[in-house]
Amino acid sequence: MAVITISRQVAALGDEVALAVAKKLNYKFVDRKEIEKRIVDLGFPESKLSKYDERKPGFFASLAKDRDEYMDYLATAVIEAAAEGNTVLIGRGSHIILETLPNLVSIRLVAKEEIRMERLKKEFDWNDKQAKQRIDESHNNRLGFHKSFFNRENDDAEDYNVVINTGILGVEEASDVIVAATKSLITPEKEKKSADKIKCLLIAQNLVNTLVFKYKLNINFLHAVAEGNTVTLQGVADSSAIVEKAIVLSQKELSDFKIESAISVVQDFKAYP
Repeated sequence: MAVITISRQVAALGDEVALAVAKKLNYKFVDRKEIEKRIVDLGFPESKLSKYDERKPGFFASLAKDRDEYMDYLATAVIEAAAEGNTVLIGRGSHIILETLPNLVSIRLVAKEEIRMERLKKEFDWNDKQAKQRIDESHNNRLGFHKSFFNRENDDAEDYNVVINTGILGVEEASDVIVAATKSLITPEKEKKSADKIKCLLIAQNLVNTLVFKYKLNINFLHAVAEGNTVTLQGVADSSAIVEKAIVLSQKELSDFKIESAISVVQDFKAYP
């Protein structure tokens, strides 16, 4: 059982390669529409998706509570999809959300700009200006998305197991490379460790969702990390009282775990309008 994540430049054949890999390995391909559906089904308003989904949030959107809620729903959708096993996920920072999984195979697909422009021109009957505009817009949105939600560069090769140039390798060749890499990298030991790690990710994310959506705690950028029998809360709050409440409620929800806090207290911090 492996989880394959595919990050891609626009017109670098991301969907085509992901689908080919899924078919060759008999894995489930969780595409953009499936992730969006999962996010909406979990409770995020469909009308607000366009502000956040794989794009750089505008100034006010980046300060809104919706921003954190979108991140919570996105992380939940990605982790739950990964928990199903034998899955290919595309985009949306899934390689970062799942980076601690031993059975993760993270792929980056790229191609020279002129090649991607020709692909866009052929697919949409565009001219050079339209194709270049689409490439620049996609690059800026995906870069802004990753910087805003993960503080990472999406084109940093160090974040991936394999980087493939689809201007050189076509869909068949690129998918063959990914299939071979998956079979080489994944071992029974990694699979066992990943099963335990997925449980920890789900416990941590479900706790965050409970604190945010059930108890309405106003802790910005709230995140939880579960390791062994300890769960550590992270984020920014404007008072120690809120932090203490978060610890008490977390202990109530996870009585078998030790709850620790790494939440920063910054008085007068108001990220939400």
